Amino acid sequence: MQIQVLGTGCSKCISTMAMIESVAKEKGVVIELSKVQDLRQIASFGVMSTPGVVVDGKVVHAGGIPARTKVEEWLTAAGKSPS
Repeated sequence: MQIQVLGTGCSKCISTMAMIESVAKEKGVVIELSKVQDLRQIASFGVMSTPGVVVDGKVVHAGGIPARTKVEEWLTAAGKSPS
């Protein structure tokens, strides 16, 4: 599962990355987590408010730190997907 956090490096973006890493570790879900800081790349996803979160190419969140329950939902749904 590939997860990208879209943002310029603000504290909310850093907190979002840390939460995603923490939840993935707790749930035992293997993820590839990366940060996208280039404004053109962020805009190419249609995200105008950061942090944004992209899971396997699909924008699932934009604007503010996502709720922990939402992160858990994304990772649980991905964990149930057939390989």
